[in-house]
Amino acid sequence: MRTWKVWLVIVVLLAVSPELMAQCAMCRGTVESTVSNGRSVVASNLNLGIVYLLMIPYLIVASITYLWYRNSKREYGRRLEIAGRVKRALS
Repeated sequence: MRTWKVWLVIVVLLAVSPELMAQCAMCRGTVESTVSNGRSVVASNLNLGIVYLLMIPYLIVASITYLWYRNSKREYGRRLEIAGRVKRALS
């Protein structure tokens, strides 16, 4: 039962892959016109903007993950400390 779901996901990804590789028509037109005129600064700035937009969600997720890890580590330390106190009190 699970294998047909995997195959379905593979088929859907293969069917959608040409759209995933597409570029915005306006961006492509801008890059082609500026590069053909000899100005590659616009193309490099556009690539820098794309990388910036790509990295921000990953940085947000990484920051949230780090804060969660740090807080859970503190909480775990507190629980161990309380468990140690309870053990000492009961013995």
